[in-house]
Amino acid sequence: MRAFLKSEKVHQAQFKAVSEFFSREARKDGAYKGHYYPFCLPLDRSIENLYPPIREAARQYFTRHEIKWHDGRDKAPSNHLCDSQVSCVNFLYPLSTHPQAIKALLTPLFPELAEVLPIEDGNCVAFEWIGASNYLGEKVTGNGTRTRGANFTSADAAVLFRAIDGARQAVLIEWKYTEAYPSTDLRIAKSGTDRLGIYRRLLDQEGSPILPQIPGGYPALFFEPFYQLMRQQLLAHEMEKAGELGADRVTLLHVSPQHNVDFSNVTSPALRELGTSPTEVWPKLLANPDRFASASTEKLFSRLIDTDAAPIRDWWRYISARYPWVHQLKSNQPSRLATRSS
Repeated sequence: MRAFLKSEKVHQAQFKAVSEFFSREARKDGAYKGHYYPFCLPLDRSIENLYPPIREAARQYFTRHEIKWHDGRDKAPSNHLCDSQVSCVNFLYPLSTHPQAIKALLTPLFPELAEVLPIEDGNCVAFEWIGASNYLGEKVTGNGTRTRGANFTSADAAVLFRAIDGARQAVLIEWKYTEAYPSTDLRIAKSGTDRLGIYRRLLDQEGSPILPQIPGGYPALFFEPFYQLMRQQLLAHEMEKAGELGADRVTLLHVSPQHNVDFSNVTSPALRELGTSPTEVWPKLLANPDRFASASTEKLFSRLIDTDAAPIRDWWRYISARYPWVHQLKSNQPSRLATRSS
């Protein structure tokens, strides 16, 4: 088992066993894919996977916008305590009504940020953003509607701000927690569909965000996480072209724990010559590298530690207890405060 995921399973099980944030019923082992585990909640207590003050509000938000909870049941989040979507919501949803906190979070990456703007429901963070239109031409089935968080390219979160020069800028956030990927070629789907055929028109279009000449050609992109990054970068580009949200610029921001060294593997063999991690490689494949940024979760959130706002202090106490690595920078690795390609 991957080292970071293994350690997180142990910690989350211990956290559940003793934390004040869980009910007695939630402390039991939970069923997940046919087995019972201490790092999972009983299915009828899965709402307790979320930070207590946001439990009902987040559930209502996901229900209102028909957003799919990954591995969720009955319009409730996953019962797995290491779930990435749950992690994203725990970190960002409590800040969605605090634009100054989002500004403090993002200004080191985007020094041109002047004012964080509402993006959805009057809040300054949206989740599972798929764009207003089916820009990527992904297959729509069933009743003809697209589902946020399932079967379509989704950004885990999105924010909107006004820059100093008056331009509006949207940021699509790709959030990672315990993920790590094997070197599996995903170009051909199990159905036999050539996925390159779906996205080729966007890759070949004039002004494509992906450079036409990359090592291994476009097939090199069909290894995770590059496959995700490709689709999200295309989504950001098409949103910018369409002026969605009134945005003049749309940037993709990748956030992942520095402690999760398992994620740093460059899975696409042809791309290994370009760097030692996906976030080092990816901007080298872009026509406009300034439309991509990356940050370690630890450095990104460290600037909120000393906030005086009581709701943020309470949230940070929860985050620090549940995800203690977030305030433990690894001194033996290069600091990844937040990097913006240029």
